[in-house]
Amino acid sequence: MTNPLLTLSGLPPFSAIRPEHVEPAIDQIIADGRAELTRILDANRTYTWTNLIAPLEELGDRLRRAWSPVGHMNAVVNSPELRAAYNACLPKLSDYATELGQNERLYQAYQAIADSPEFAKLDTAQKKIIDNALRDFRLSGVALPADKKARFKELMQELSNLNAKFEENLLDATNAWHKQISDVNELTGLPPSALALLAQMARQRELEGWVITLEFPAYIPVITYADNRALRREVYEAYVTRASDAGPHAGRWDNTPVMEKILAARHEVAQLLGFNNYAEYSVEPKMARSTDQVLGFLNDLAGRSLAMARSELDEVRAYAREQHGAGELEAWDITYYAEKLRTHRYAISKEDLKPYFPEARAVTGMFQVVQRLYGLEIRERQGVDVWHPSVRFYEIHDAQGELRGQFYLDLYARQHKRGGAWMDDCMTRKRSESGVQTPVAYLTCNFSPPVGTDPALFTHDEVLTLFHEFGHGLHHMLTKVDYPGVAGIAGVPWDAVELPSQFMENWCWHREALDLIAAHYQTGAPLPDELYQKMLAAKNFQSGMQMVRQLEFSIFDFRLHLEYDPAKGARVYEILDEVRQQVAVMKPPSFNRFPHSFSHIFAGGYAAGYYSYKWAEVLSSDAFGAFEEAGIFDRATGLRFLSTVLEQGGSREPMELFVEFRGREPTIDALLRHSGIAA
Repeated sequence: MTNPLLTLSGLPPFSAIRPEHVEPAIDQIIADGRAELTRILDANRTYTWTNLIAPLEELGDRLRRAWSPVGHMNAVVNSPELRAAYNACLPKLSDYATELGQNERLYQAYQAIADSPEFAKLDTAQKKIIDNALRDFRLSGVALPADKKARFKELMQELSNLNAKFEENLLDATNAWHKQISDVNELTGLPPSALALLAQMARQRELEGWVITLEFPAYIPVITYADNRALRREVYEAYVTRASDAGPHAGRWDNTPVMEKILAARHEVAQLLGFNNYAEYSVEPKMARSTDQVLGFLNDLAGRSLAMARSELDEVRAYAREQHGAGELEAWDITYYAEKLRTHRYAISKEDLKPYFPEARAVTGMFQVVQRLYGLEIRERQGVDVWHPSVRFYEIHDAQGELRGQFYLDLYARQHKRGGAWMDDCMTRKRSESGVQTPVAYLTCNFSPPVGTDPALFTHDEVLTLFHEFGHGLHHMLTKVDYPGVAGIAGVPWDAVELPSQFMENWCWHREALDLIAAHYQTGAPLPDELYQKMLAAKNFQSGMQMVRQLEFSIFDFRLHLEYDPAKGARVYEILDEVRQQVAVMKPPSFNRFPHSFSHIFAGGYAAGYYSYKWAEVLSSDAFGAFEEAGIFDRATGLRFLSTVLEQGGSREPMELFVEFRGREPTIDALLRHSGIAA
């Protein structure tokens, strides 16, 4: 039997990849990698880029290319068999990565190149790869004694398994709950589009009536529009208690012990390497210079935002009381009454905009925005092997006709698909004797699917998410760096990686861009100016509350890792309560178990790094300021951003690139202005 993961050339053959292929392929590639590394180290006395680093980059790329479709399918078409194969490989991959990071001969070989006359002759990207590698050797424990090296390896393997377990518990808990509604009167207040979606979900389960699930496109309309307060509470409770010791499936997929073990293991890793805590370890390869700088930044933003957030919550309470006779508001009431207040004040609801954002228009309009900014053409390509019938495939060509990147677009929520939205790397740009390997991205969202004969209609928030993920994709695909180690998003400090994504969101608020991405799905009419003006007026509605909510997540994450004490345990809810005392304006109910589903920090790459969203938003807001000054489609400014930021990947420090683009270091003023918060 031919194993497709061992014969990859070009795009992954998704339809041919089976769970039984996964472990043998990874075993083979790791064994080949170990043998080749030994051969390289033994064959040379003097090490160079050509005889050491280039072949190692090639080995790393082979493993990434085989593992990428496996990890991706595990996230988007999860099955018990695939999950088992995926999990069987995690400890092997962890061991192999740690082995490389702790290989003293390899470390000395890299150091020898860094100390040699050849180093000065290498280009910027090559030097950056070597500098990053020497840092990462230290962060992998290369200098530890043998017993501590062994312990580090154990901990990394344990963390790999725990991160996967956290995500699995969350996915299983999300899939396990649904509520069938047989009387439409229980759903009063929901707009027709939401009712149609819930009816479609019922039909897919071969049930009568309407079905509410905990997938976001089903959850958010209920919590936003349902007049039935008891229903809002029931759905809210099911959502905020997923994978926890509370709620309808209390204890069944409980992430409590998983979180405890993750935080303990991370702390021990950091201490083994000489850091006081995991937050210090996390900041080491990032833009931020210290934990104090991160907390200072977050606390400063909180200080500027809190009064506005409190005032916004008071407005919702007063409106609910005076206009609707509501008593004390609970967490499941805030979104509902906030949406009513938005409609009352600005005569616009989120639902009003959906007819103007049919999927085809939003997607092709986004491509036109990119075309106008960078002179790139994006075309769909048919006949590509995909993992689900709704997935589409596109190619990006530049003005000279060169193929710059390719991407898969998987837009809709469905069962057995991880929640959220993300961009991931399928293939990374590299140059070899056979030419340039085109970078390929996965762009994944969880939007409402088409209902009946209508196209998928997006909320403006979903359009923002689409642009955000495409910004990440452009960063990955438009790189001109030829070495996988710092091409695209590789090697970019984590607190700078959100710059291109948040930057792209800005166009969703400007008339010139909206004329490209918005048109009524039935008539083709552009977004009426009256509606646009209302949308702009409502842009910063409750932006203070949104700001402190993000700061709550960021400070909680950072303190959780900064203050961990083995003698006291994780103190997850104790720290969260303290953070909420500092920055939250609405106290959630005692059953709320938000951390149990906080996969960004417990299963993703954001541990002690969730602050990156706000950190990079300062960069992205200030970068967009250049377009506000020159014109939002000013081609010269666009090409400057393309060449100084998007094409450079991780080959240079992000502050250096920002200064080259903007002519100065960033200031917080643009972020505060865009958020409607006085500087």
